[in-house]
Amino acid sequence: MKILIAGAGPAGLYLAYLVKRVLPAWRIRIVDQNARDSTFGFGVVFSERALEFLRGDDPRTYERITPEMETWTDITVVLRGVPVVIDGIGFSAIGRLKFLQLLRRQLENEGVSIEFEKTLEGKEDLRDYDLVVAADGASSTVRRSADFGTTVTPLSNKFAWFGTAKVFGALTQTFVQNDAGTFNAHHYRHSSSMSTFVFECDAQTWARVGFERMDEAATLAYCEKVFADTLQGHRLVSNKSIWRNFPNVRNQRWVSGNKVLIGDAQRTAHFSIGSGTRLAMEDAIALANVLSRHGKDIPEALAAFEALRRPIVEKLVAAADASAGWYERFPEHMRLAPRAFAWSYIQRSGRIDPEKLRKIAPKFVAG
Repeated sequence: MKILIAGAGPAGLYLAYLVKRVLPAWRIRIVDQNARDSTFGFGVVFSERALEFLRGDDPRTYERITPEMETWTDITVVLRGVPVVIDGIGFSAIGRLKFLQLLRRQLENEGVSIEFEKTLEGKEDLRDYDLVVAADGASSTVRRSADFGTTVTPLSNKFAWFGTAKVFGALTQTFVQNDAGTFNAHHYRHSSSMSTFVFECDAQTWARVGFERMDEAATLAYCEKVFADTLQGHRLVSNKSIWRNFPNVRNQRWVSGNKVLIGDAQRTAHFSIGSGTRLAMEDAIALANVLSRHGKDIPEALAAFEALRRPIVEKLVAAADASAGWYERFPEHMRLAPRAFAWSYIQRSGRIDPEKLRKIAPKFVAG
């Protein structure tokens, strides 16, 4: 059997590794349009729960990546300079490039090489494969080669993904306001010497500041000024840090013939809940499992993959959408007092009610 995997991000790399282990006779080709060490962004985040699935399903990979991660057990929400700590909310983070390098090394140790700077053009590139997996992100090329009932709805907030040498103690959400409007920074360390710093603002604020007319240096300078108290003299650094609107990707169908969608090609989950990479890797686990069970019956395997996986994905995506909706209205929430604001923040996805929060974060609730 011949399998083509488009995309060497977490979904594609991990799927290729798992398939090679459970179906060693299959011929796997994995291609990516980018250069080998070209990657957008800085760090990726996993919740404690997100790592549980990996520990249970694949302890080898878990043991390979977790020593490289930064971990913490609290979230800090800062409003008008007042920090509120929410205890018991554990997260881990790792540099995105470091994470991809670990997954690549693991895959290449299994004898699978990756073709970089390779673009799939037209349907002729897909004809000779028994299975084609679109793991090539939100702007998937493979997805455009068939009808999956795709919709892409951009959210209104603007965000840019920066880094900084300021090392933060925990995942922190800092909200500030100036004469131009309201701003938010999602910031957390992803290594012992670097942190991720996602700068976000509503569309009206973005227009009033005039970011559209600013070059990269001016944008960085303005962002540094807005968050001067947070950065404490440290600079921001850029890595393809262009302004973006988050794209909500949805597909009515995940399967078309011998093609299947996984990861962000299948659906996106707003970065505010830190589940995008988790979902991608869980997709890979689920698809590898059904391929192993159904063998050469690709249609049966793909039907089983969607039937088993879709309810789980839709539940997490609903939480991500609720979280994204909260961020789309964060200027309204900023009118609250800092502690009430933190309560609103931690319940934004609908997954944590006050009673559950009492068990997870007793110090915060007691406060």
